[in-house]
Amino acid sequence: MTIKLHHLRVGRSVFTAWLLEELGLDYDLEIYIRNEMGRAPPELKDVHPLGKSPVIEVDGFTLAENAAIATYLVESHNPDGKFLPPKEGKARGQWLQWLHYPEGSAFAPLLIQLLLSRTEDPKPMLISMFAAGETALHLGYIRDQLGDNDFILGDEMTLPDFGVTYICHMADRLGLLADYPTLKAYAERNTARPAFQKAMEKTGG
Repeated sequence: MTIKLHHLRVGRSVFTAWLLEELGLDYDLEIYIRNEMGRAPPELKDVHPLGKSPVIEVDGFTLAENAAIATYLVESHNPDGKFLPPKEGKARGQWLQWLHYPEGSAFAPLLIQLLLSRTEDPKPMLISMFAAGETALHLGYIRDQLGDNDFILGDEMTLPDFGVTYICHMADRLGLLADYPTLKAYAERNTARPAFQKAMEKTGG
């Protein structure tokens, strides 16, 4: 069995590499470089019609979308049984919500913030106000859920932590965590893990 990860630098697929490292899985790595506009090169469309990353090739098929990739890997290629979802009930529902939340709801305001950071002044007021309000809403939501815990669902790391760490890490890079010290500490704690550092070394970020 061979897993191939298509990784676009600098981007979210490093968090897929992080999961692969945490699971102790061997994988091949294909690295793509963004163009001058920050977009993926056309070669990624030869792998998947959307031309985005992460994408993995595994078990004879191609799979995209972070949450789908993560769920498939822990359910199908997980020799030590790490990060498996609860089997039923409220705990499973909460796990699923936080697994899909980072890219389902939280990512869009940060993407707008990223684009605004690359826009010359004066920034479009309506868009800036919307992005600021939505960013505060989501960072506050994550902060309240995290509380004093080490991880987003309690004292143990779960699969949703990969996506939530991605959101907090991105917010930190955009300079948005000054008022959210627990989120900054959470992102720093998780990205200091040996598996994340190994993924960064392999992918180049």
